[in-house]
Amino acid sequence: MSEILGPDQAEGLRKMMGNLPQSNTRIIAITSGKGGVGKSSFALNLGICLANMKESPKKVVVFDADLGLANIHVLLGAIPKNNLYHVMKGQKKMSEIIYKTDFGVDFIGGASGFTQLANIKEEEKQNLIDAMQEISYADYIIIDTSAGISSNVISFVTAAQETIVVTTPEPTAITDAYGIIKAVLTESDNVNIKLVLNRVRNAAEASKVSKRIIEICAQFLNIKIENLGFIYDDPIVAEAVRKQTPFVQMYPASNVALCVNHIARRIMNMEIPSQEGGWQKFMGLFLKK
Repeated sequence: MSEILGPDQAEGLRKMMGNLPQSNTRIIAITSGKGGVGKSSFALNLGICLANMKESPKKVVVFDADLGLANIHVLLGAIPKNNLYHVMKGQKKMSEIIYKTDFGVDFIGGASGFTQLANIKEEEKQNLIDAMQEISYADYIIIDTSAGISSNVISFVTAAQETIVVTTPEPTAITDAYGIIKAVLTESDNVNIKLVLNRVRNAAEASKVSKRIIEICAQFLNIKIENLGFIYDDPIVAEAVRKQTPFVQMYPASNVALCVNHIARRIMNMEIPSQEGGWQKFMGLFLKK
């Protein structure tokens, strides 16, 4: 991993980190090896489930970190006036672009259409890091990365405390999921990766495919991948996208909504390894990419 910090930058980072509020925020990156596997829909609906858990509702920010082809705002039927582009350019504060949804989560829109941000400059990355201090109030920050293995994806994934790789039973999606896991491990061997299988026909298929992925990663990458669960293939997901309403809100008793709720409960009951605070770890590692 290349180090981009000079002595002055490193000292500035240490001072900035020292002034950060201590926070128990859990930062979860949602990623995939290829597009079209339902990653963004899962990220949004997972955030809504965490925010509306009856026993223990949480403050959740869903962060669309696709810096070129953002689309979570489409799933919400929202058109934010400002987004991450304006933050990274230093034109807006993070608090000015946060969109309060009707579903209990706060939303930060990605820079859809600004393809020049597919690989952001260091100055823009620093603006983003500085601005992210403003969302340390959240219990969970769900980061929806772009698909693939761009430098930005790797930065978000290796800096987050936890990463969920979303894939489907399709052979190409499985191959690409393995590819993103391998790419992440070339940059950092200290990552906490979990797996969610989307669009499965039944539980038996989910078990077979997830077990195969976990075994391959253990054998060839020497990493333990945890299976978080699966989501059924269901036409109501496409219907929810068309109606621009999250499916866990539109059909809360559906099988797909129950699947995401189950995954949310598993996440809430999991203990993450004790280590340096989430913000300190995230910002320090993200800036070094």
